[in-house]
Amino acid sequence: MRIPIYQIDAFTGERFRGNPAAVCPLQEWLPDELMQKIAAENNLSETAFFVRQADSYQLRWFTPATEVDLCGHATLASAYVISHILKPRMRRIAFTSKSGPLAVEVDGDLIRLDFPVDPPRPVDSPPGLDQALGIELREVLASRIKYLLVVASEADVRGVSPDMAALAQLEYSGVIVTAPGEDCDFVSRFFAPRLGVPEDPVTGSAHCVLVPFWAARLGKNELHARQLSPRGGELFCEAHGARVWMAGRAVKYLEGFIDLESGL
Repeated sequence: MRIPIYQIDAFTGERFRGNPAAVCPLQEWLPDELMQKIAAENNLSETAFFVRQADSYQLRWFTPATEVDLCGHATLASAYVISHILKPRMRRIAFTSKSGPLAVEVDGDLIRLDFPVDPPRPVDSPPGLDQALGIELREVLASRIKYLLVVASEADVRGVSPDMAALAQLEYSGVIVTAPGEDCDFVSRFFAPRLGVPEDPVTGSAHCVLVPFWAARLGKNELHARQLSPRGGELFCEAHGARVWMAGRAVKYLEGFIDLESGL
């Protein structure tokens, strides 16, 4: 069995930046255990698998450790593979997923995702959180499965050096650290050691939390965001009630095949 594989750098216009995702188009679904093994072997924050069904694509995402319900950069990477390689004239792509329908629109070199919001609410800071991050927190909020931690400045976000073992013990699976940006509306970093991703380079699903928060805080619906991981990434976002639009660029790094012997 030969499975096509592409590695796409998402939320960036430059190779070796943004968030790399593996994308595997399938004719039919593989066993879940095999897809998890492929994701672990790829050892990227996410591997996306999709199967075409009539006029849409069913999409699933796996970290090296587990399947997740939503992933922005691997959705953008999948849309890039479809619109730039498999179906070069396709400009509107419909995905179905565990998070419901996800619409994608291609406009020049920008790919725009339409995702559900995951709005945060204020919560009590869990014991030891400040120490785990080594920084003073101004606000602590939580969405459905992510903490949102507000700090004073972009420099503070850049300087965070978390205790990953401590973060892995928290109630929620992901931790977003954010502050106002110096040359954009807001900046962030995202950590998810419980999911096998110590720091994610650029995180679309985190912006389902960030965009409604910053739209309300700044009193504007169009937002320019940067994620300050070592690789870095850029997003152009809009708040639309129960939905978040986030657009970014992508570039292809690798194209090839996975060779699987029968019986694996």
